[in-house]
Amino acid sequence: PIIAEHECQLGLGMNISNIGSKITFGGSDNSEFIPTNLRLGAYLKYPLDEYNAIGFAVDANKLLVPTYPKQDEGETTEEYQQRVQKDYYDVSSIAGIFKSFSDAPGGFKEELQEIQWSVGAEYTYNDRFSLRAGYHHESENKGNRKYFTVGAGFKMSAFQLDAGYVIATAKSNPLDQTLRFSLTFDMDGLKDLFKK
Repeated sequence: PIIAEHECQLGLGMNISNIGSKITFGGSDNSEFIPTNLRLGAYLKYPLDEYNAIGFAVDANKLLVPTYPKQDEGETTEEYQQRVQKDYYDVSSIAGIFKSFSDAPGGFKEELQEIQWSVGAEYTYNDRFSLRAGYHHESENKGNRKYFTVGAGFKMSAFQLDAGYVIATAKSNPLDQTLRFSLTFDMDGLKDLFKK
C-alpha cells in the first residue's frame, strides 16, 4: 500500500499450531488436550527515507482447547465429575478446537477474554539494525500475563541476531526480567557465502 507517497510493506499472517491427538500423563485414565493455538497477525513497515523505516505489528492469539467446566451451584460432586467426563475428557481434539469458540461459562464476553493481544513497534536503520518495543496483554481471568518488551536486532546477509528483555507489569509474573535471544539463519544467504 501507498501511504503519504511512501510505498509501505504490509504483512498478514495466520498460524494454527499444535494440532494433534490428546496425550496421557502419568498413568491417568483421561487424555489431556495439547495447547492448540490460533494466531493472527499484521505488520506494516513504513519507510521514512532511503535508510530509515518504522514498523507496527499487532498479533492476536487464542488457545483452541475447551474450557475446563466449573462446578455449578447445587450440583453434586458425582454429577459434576460425570459432566466433566462428558463435556471435556470425552471430547476429541478436533471437536475441542470448534468447541473452544463457544464454551466459556461467561458467554461471549469470556470468549473475548481468551484472546491474548500483542502490539509492537520497530525502528530499522539500513535493514541492518533494529530497535523494538512491545506490549503483551492477557486477561486477568485467563492467566494475567501482562508485560512490556524492549529489544534490538542486527542483520547480516546470512544471519540475524535478536535480543529482547521482558518487563512485567505484575511482580508475580515469572517472565519478569527475562532475556530472550534468537539467532536466525537465511539458507540462501549461507549458500551465497559459501560460493565466495
